[in-house]
Amino acid sequence: MAMTKSQIHAELAERTGLTKIQVKKFLDEQASLAYQQAGEGYSIDGIGKLVLVDRKARQGRNPATGEIIEIPAKRVVKFRIAKACKDSVL
Repeated sequence: MAMTKSQIHAELAERTGLTKIQVKKFLDEQASLAYQQAGEGYSIDGIGKLVLVDRKARQGRNPATGEIIEIPAKRVVKFRIAKACKDSVL
């Protein structure tokens, strides 16, 4: 089962010697910085990189009716997993 936010804060606080409040503030600030820097690419060493990607316009199909529809081009946020993370987890 996945860890909750409070469990993550408690575990990191225990491992680093910081308080849970300090850990929470650090993680909140890191997330805020990642959101601001996503356009240029925000990298977290050993975990991955947050990037903006332009998707091309394409055709899709309405699953209910089978009708072909046009899906417009758009920008999306992607997270590219680092090789070290993949090797460690897999």
